[in-house]
Amino acid sequence: QVHLVESGGGLVQDGGSLRLSCKAPRMITSVYNSKTINWYRQAPGKQRESVASITGGKITTYADAVKGRFTISRDNSRKTVYLQMNSLKPDDTGIYYCNYNDWGTDYWGQGTQVTVSS
Repeated sequence: QVHLVESGGGLVQDGGSLRLSCKAPRMITSVYNSKTINWYRQAPGKQRESVASITGGKITTYADAVKGRFTISRDNSRKTVYLQMNSLKPDDTGIYYCNYNDWGTDYWGQGTQVTVSS
């Protein structure tokens, strides 16, 4: 079963922008609206790390490395969370995943590749 679907990745130059999307096509809307949705990323040879989160009440948190450059938002009518990424750097390169937790179980999308060239 596909719980989350990410899209929007690609190749961009240093300083460029991308907007990632994370859709939850199978989740019941009332459940989706209450869920915290997270973005993670994994660079080659590194551990997966948290990037940003947004609660059902639209409270946001960011990793220090992306504060001021990335913006997370959600459109509950579309069951979609967005990650607007500006001023991208080569260090932002990696596979970006969205995630939510439901009763102790983590659900992940398949990921979308972001590559920032210098």
